[in-house]
Amino acid sequence: MRMRFPAATRISAFTLSRPSSYKTRSWNIKIPSRMASTQAARFGLKDHTLIKSQGFIDGQWLDAKSGGTITVNNPATKEDLGTVPEMGLEETKEAIKAASKAFETWGKTTAKHRHDVLMKFFNLMQEHHEDLARIITLENGKPLAEAKAENTYSASFLEWFAEEAVRTYGEQLPCAFPGVRNVVIKQPIGVVSILTPWNFPSAMITRKLAAALAAGCTAVIKPPPETPFSALALTELARRAGVPDGVINIVTTQKNVIEVGKEMCENKEVRKVTFTGSTPVAKLLYGMAASTLKKVSLEAGGNAPFIVFDDANIEEAVAGAVVCKFRGSGQTCVCANRIYVQSSVYAEFASRLAEKVAAFKVGNGLDEETTHGPLIHPRALEKVTRHVDDAIQHGAKVLVGGKAIPDSAFFLPTVLSDVPANALVGQEETFGPVAALIKFETEEEVIKLANSTDVGLAGYFYSRDVGRVWRVAERLEVGMVGTNTGLISQAIIPFGGVKESGLGREGGHGIKEYMNDKLIVFGGLGA
Repeated sequence: MRMRFPAATRISAFTLSRPSSYKTRSWNIKIPSRMASTQAARFGLKDHTLIKSQGFIDGQWLDAKSGGTITVNNPATKEDLGTVPEMGLEETKEAIKAASKAFETWGKTTAKHRHDVLMKFFNLMQEHHEDLARIITLENGKPLAEAKAENTYSASFLEWFAEEAVRTYGEQLPCAFPGVRNVVIKQPIGVVSILTPWNFPSAMITRKLAAALAAGCTAVIKPPPETPFSALALTELARRAGVPDGVINIVTTQKNVIEVGKEMCENKEVRKVTFTGSTPVAKLLYGMAASTLKKVSLEAGGNAPFIVFDDANIEEAVAGAVVCKFRGSGQTCVCANRIYVQSSVYAEFASRLAEKVAAFKVGNGLDEETTHGPLIHPRALEKVTRHVDDAIQHGAKVLVGGKAIPDSAFFLPTVLSDVPANALVGQEETFGPVAALIKFETEEEVIKLANSTDVGLAGYFYSRDVGRVWRVAERLEVGMVGTNTGLISQAIIPFGGVKESGLGREGGHGIKEYMNDKLIVFGGLGA
């Protein structure tokens, strides 16, 4: 059943809690009305106050000073969900200033205090699990089951980094001089700029924000214009959990993204930049951040190989390929992009995979029968179409799918066989529901094929030979390897890539990325 939303007008979400004499500092603050509550209720949430249509700076829900707005669409239905502010350079500077001021106190709180706040935040995410998942589905398009899984994954970063906050140990280092002691302490780095993508509207924020808050940092977040409502809902829950004003700030923008991104990278009050997105944009931001030698964490593009050796359990390999390739309709940075299958098992694997994919049902993510949602926007659809057409022109055969559904954002889940290694789908990250099967003969050959790319985020392979498992895992030029599994993402792991897939690691012990080591040498202590 198609969910229909009337053309949305402004959804106001500022709750007036200050005296009427409170000065707004020239901000355009909109007080909620009954109409606003009605509009928010159209999202079908149990708690409609989670829907916010304003940015968030220094504890205030705010419109853009220009009055401009961004319309957010449901990619499955093409209907308007609502609007958020088209903020710009001035709002970004204000957000950074607020974060800098808040850092003066938040950075001095105890690790135990930050732990407790993060756990309250975590519990609120669990309490509002259904609502948060529904928001993800409405603005991103992924099936509700996947959205629920994302919310669970997203919340897990809050729980993990709450515990990491109280494990930020320093150390004492032996000294060669008598009467001297060397002590290293950990200190929060300061204001953090967080720039996130639309494919995981919630998890890509908490993976960064939870570590930043746990370390004692404050943040300015620029969520993607396609999926801002998840970010704003998280901010509301953080506020309820006791995160002080100015510690989290949200700047929404679409048209002004260049000037906003530049300010978030070059402003001297910002001490770290963390980004997830494409490699070209990562390089651009890296160059901007270099102007003040900021610390950076960049998780950029991938082109993951998925290898099936002749000794693999084919049933398990097919299941792994299904979840790895088609989760999020192929719109994940770690999904399989090039599927290499050894020649002796190629036909069996292709047949079984095609059978599984043929049973998929695309549609509105709120429909129970839907297994796969739409692509996020027309540019994504165009790229997937171009990759499939190019593969066919190079001799590939379509086993399942192979085309877009007219007048929609849906591309049918696709399996291509006999794909040549030089086809576009093997050279570029497709970011869509296309499984391109490439035949290989030897282990040495497939290793060279797998590593023949400038990026190296994730890689996967299936084999029951213990020696081969170790050899291949060590030789794949990627930051993360899944052996006999298609799922690797967890809060506890160090997430990140090598080569042009980025710098730094998130999750795991990623709190270190938000802290500085400070050496204190104590002299005059006697013999």
